[in-house]
Amino acid sequence: MVDLESEVPRLPPRYKFRDLLLGDQNLLNDDRVQVEFYANESTFKETLKLFFIKNQRSSLRIQVFDFSLKVLSCILYMCRVLTDDPSKGHASMKTKSLLFLQQVSVAVICLFETVLLTYLSYKGNIWEQIIRLTFILEMVNTVPFLLTVMWLPLRNLFIPVFLNCWLAKHALENMINDLHRAIQRTQSAIFNQVLILISTLFCLIFTCICGIQHLERAGKNLTLFDSWYFCVVTFSTVGYGDVTPNVWPSKLLVIIMISVALVVLPIQFEQLAYLWMERQKSGGNYSRHRAQTEKHVVLCVSSLKIDLLMDFLNEFYAHPGLQDYYVIILCPTEMDPQVRRVLQIPLWSQRVIYLQGSALKDQDLIRAKLDNAEACFILSSRCEVDRTAADHQTILRAWAVKDFAPKCPIYVQILKPENKFHVKFADHVVCEEEFKYAMLALNCICPATSTLITLLVHTSQGLEGQQSPEHWHRTYGKCSGNEVYNIAMRDSVFFSEYMGKSFTYTSFKSHKKYGVCLIGVCREDSKSILLNPGPQFRMSPNDTCFYINITKEEYSTFKTQRERMVSRPRLPVPSVIASMGTVAIDLQDAGCKPHCGPTLCLPPEDFKGNSRRPSISPVLEVPDTSSLHTGDLYSDQSEDENLPSDEDVSTEDYVKGYSPNLPYIGSSPTLCHLLKEKVPYCCLRLEGGCQHNNFEDAKVYSFKNKLIIVSAETAGNGLYNFIVPLRASYRLKKELNPIVLLLDNHLDDLLRCGVSFAANMVVVDKESTMSAEEDYMADAKTIVNVQTLFRLFSSLSIITELTHPANMRFMQFRAKDWYSLALSKLEKKEREKGSNLAFMFRLPFAAGRVFSIGMLDTLLYQSFVKDYIISITRLLLGLDTTPGSGFLCSMQISEDDLWIQTYGRLYQKLCSTVGDIPIGIYRTESQMADSSESQLSICVEDFDDAKEQTDIELPPVAGGLHRSSTSSDPSDGKAPLLRRKSMQWARKLSWRGPRGNQRGAQRGAQQGLRARRSERQELAELVNNRMKSLGLSATAYEQSSPLSIIHPSPLSIIHHWVSISMT
Repeated sequence: MVDLESEVPRLPPRYKFRDLLLGDQNLLNDDRVQVEFYANESTFKETLKLFFIKNQRSSLRIQVFDFSLKVLSCILYMCRVLTDDPSKGHASMKTKSLLFLQQVSVAVICLFETVLLTYLSYKGNIWEQIIRLTFILEMVNTVPFLLTVMWLPLRNLFIPVFLNCWLAKHALENMINDLHRAIQRTQSAIFNQVLILISTLFCLIFTCICGIQHLERAGKNLTLFDSWYFCVVTFSTVGYGDVTPNVWPSKLLVIIMISVALVVLPIQFEQLAYLWMERQKSGGNYSRHRAQTEKHVVLCVSSLKIDLLMDFLNEFYAHPGLQDYYVIILCPTEMDPQVRRVLQIPLWSQRVIYLQGSALKDQDLIRAKLDNAEACFILSSRCEVDRTAADHQTILRAWAVKDFAPKCPIYVQILKPENKFHVKFADHVVCEEEFKYAMLALNCICPATSTLITLLVHTSQGLEGQQSPEHWHRTYGKCSGNEVYNIAMRDSVFFSEYMGKSFTYTSFKSHKKYGVCLIGVCREDSKSILLNPGPQFRMSPNDTCFYINITKEEYSTFKTQRERMVSRPRLPVPSVIASMGTVAIDLQDAGCKPHCGPTLCLPPEDFKGNSRRPSISPVLEVPDTSSLHTGDLYSDQSEDENLPSDEDVSTEDYVKGYSPNLPYIGSSPTLCHLLKEKVPYCCLRLEGGCQHNNFEDAKVYSFKNKLIIVSAETAGNGLYNFIVPLRASYRLKKELNPIVLLLDNHLDDLLRCGVSFAANMVVVDKESTMSAEEDYMADAKTIVNVQTLFRLFSSLSIITELTHPANMRFMQFRAKDWYSLALSKLEKKEREKGSNLAFMFRLPFAAGRVFSIGMLDTLLYQSFVKDYIISITRLLLGLDTTPGSGFLCSMQISEDDLWIQTYGRLYQKLCSTVGDIPIGIYRTESQMADSSESQLSICVEDFDDAKEQTDIELPPVAGGLHRSSTSSDPSDGKAPLLRRKSMQWARKLSWRGPRGNQRGAQRGAQQGLRARRSERQELAELVNNRMKSLGLSATAYEQSSPLSIIHPSPLSIIHHWVSISMT
């Protein structure tokens, strides 16, 4: 065996590192050979080909030189023609000889270059190179000059050098191609086509001018200017006839040139039109100069619909600071005809640019100049059948954008919560299902939370409904203009005078003095926002204050007290009187434990008969825990473990803790009420008994609180965000509602799960009806199912979510509900005025019974100018929890609480007792009504039969939208007059028939009323029979219908309010 080590020469002693780099000069007998590799052949021909053809930069120089020679030859020809003009006399022989020598020199160079390029381009077929049109023209324009040099009498031979213009056109095209290769960029195809069209037209006219001028020497001897004039008049089809060719060769040339123009120019125009149409489809490019000098954002969507576009544009450009921004839409599909019509409107055509392309292609991102963009919005297609696939596409787009432009802020919309962690790097992320289920949950325990959040995240000036004769329309529309803003405390006029004071005192005083509602604060050294941190929190100059107001403080003007007294109208005394049936929405301070009853602290008995209003304790400037003595609203004896009550013994089975199993990555852990012992899986099925119990319906369980039923097709991960707000640790144990998940909507299953005595029923079963063919039909199944439930159980509180806001008009639909038809006309009027919140007057939406998750798209758009809005919304909905932050809750105001009278006094009472911050009123109206006659909207036909219904109360003008099931308020003496005005308004908007048919219309209305009664009786009988067959007992139903007002004025009447608490 050969020893391999002996084959390798040993290193000499003292071998240095320098010898490794420079080589050892002592090893002269080394037989190794250095081999160099070339990308091309090293022959002389290949070297020339590399210089003249293959190399982009050297080839570009050759083409520029060639183009210059052809243009120079045309200029020399015109100079020679001008020197031979008889009208100017014969030029000197020296000038003619100089021009001749220049023409010969140019011809020799051109001939040499043509022969060399022909030789380098030769690939085995010489005739292919010879019969080319460019080679023939080169020979015609160069070879005769060589003959004239050899034989001087041929110097007067006519040579058509003007044909070099066509060779110059060919050189120009090659030069543009080499330019693109050299700079590694491709210019617009339309630019190239326009350049070719212009050069072709120029060559036609130049050839015609020079040809006619030369041929007419035998006739009128036209000058170059006369020939130019004739060609322009002829090609423009004007044809004055003052200059015409006289000899037949010139006439033949005109015929040939016109024929060529009729063939060549239409082809060029057709190609240009085709490229223009394709560019219109693809959207062209956004120029680099504009991207560097003007601000723009990029909107990436998989398919662009008109509703999504208008929501984005209206919300984005609603902010004054964004008026100069451009919106670049990058979409892979062709522009929709409706979108095309909208973008042609001057309001949008100057600021919105549509580009057809994919975010996964760097070329399309370059076209959109994403690297210079201020932000990139990536939206998911919620109308896709496979929502997971839609999220996958969104994730890829986000990754592509982050890879292409790492510094560009990204705003991403995700549908499924389990896909959130893939886009965790984005600056702002909104998960649709998280917000949807959280709002559905809070709607069950805090009425109209969806309406509150929707109105807060929409930009509005509060002008909706101001022309309506209904008072509640005007109040509701004005308060809808409230939004959340922020300002540094040291820079604020609203809050700067309260530095060092408690948060509760600052909120109350700023509301009393300026009418703003302070809801949260953020320390300078912390990024966490605290909602209502409570009276123990001391305000600091560096704090950032978050408040609710109609407009920003920077856009506000401040009037003196004298000016306010002159300009501010005084409210009438009856409007200050409170009425029963109101829920207040507030930010509760959970740090202050309540100790008294379930109502507000009542005044002494002496004050009840006294006309003077009872006083309320003042709000303290500095924290004092001893003053926070009343917490009547959220008293829970079960919280005291040492003294459990008999009623709440069952609450001992609960413990506070975090969910042991999170359903998806990225879910926020929330402290919740958990069972001490895990329930077996078999016991989770309500309709079937097991070895542990034999219960088969919800009635047998004897739940102390009413049920919350969730009707869904599948138990997805999004339900986690529905359960967590209902089981949050800051909720009282004795108020926890049992949750029933219903995966089937058969009548028997509905009755077994306790629909007859349920508090709320949430319907989310539209996933299977997603249709890309007709987007608006995605809500068909949900609408029909809800309508079925509404007809069978008219008193059941049904809460659902729709894909399209326009479909809310079909919820709880009644064909002859004239009041709803009147509201429909009001909605159309508001939409014609350009309102973004025209749907807000729909009764189901205003009552919090239905909302559209598409309305929350504005949450992502607003985060561009309000980077805190998503965090505040998540805190309000309970999706995130921050130590020391409050939570959203509601409180029912009973008849015993009416001594408060005004919203301002309610604000003071809550701040001075439990430390809560009220942020809105949810107004209901109470009445006595038979269950078969109860409905969700005011019906003119029922009003016509009011004589037969002596116990029914219709809602007053300032408050109620729907009917309730409790007794009326005897203090409301003006209610009948206000109801009569409301009915007159509804009739006026909905009147259709002539006056002569009033009696017939009344008879038809009475017949329709009797038919509805018969139908209701039939449905009630059907339900009762099914309940008896299942062994269940029939139950009466109750119902109420309310209205939500955000941050009303201090003198507004009180009905129902919402609050934020400190955990």
